[in-house]
Amino acid sequence: MGSYNDAFKADAVKKMLSGTQSVLELAKRLGVSDKTLYNWKNKYLNKCPTMSNKKHKNTTFTAEQKLAAIIETASLNQLQLSEYCRTKGIYPEQLKQWKEAALMGCSNTKPESSISADEAKANKKRIHALESELNRKDKALAETAALLVLAKKCQTIWGIKEDD
Repeated sequence: MGSYNDAFKADAVKKMLSGTQSVLELAKRLGVSDKTLYNWKNKYLNKCPTMSNKKHKNTTFTAEQKLAAIIETASLNQLQLSEYCRTKGIYPEQLKQWKEAALMGCSNTKPESSISADEAKANKKRIHALESELNRKDKALAETAALLVLAKKCQTIWGIKEDD
């Protein structure tokens, strides 16, 4: 087991975090195991926490960046899309959300949930009026049905036919 100086370890970790080559390739080229590289990375990141944030430096994207990402990924297949997302530090789901938001922003149709307060109030009044009218008609129908049943019972008991 060889002993390596701190500068060599820091350089190896920087190369590892750059993402230009895989960890296995880097370990083979440097002559160390991949587990050793991961240990060095963990120790280095604990000493220098700003290095860990370097990879995710751009967590907020501008509208122009989002639109550019949507355009760039429009013609990519799933494998290319995954690779693109890894290099940019975003998730494919984020791209889908950005695309949906862009399409919603460009559409001329009004979403159903954006009914004005006046329209909502008028609709509520209309619904109330229709419900009260329906209740009134239900009661009238029930009364008519009760009268018909009563008339049939009277006819069977007394044998009287009513002439209308």
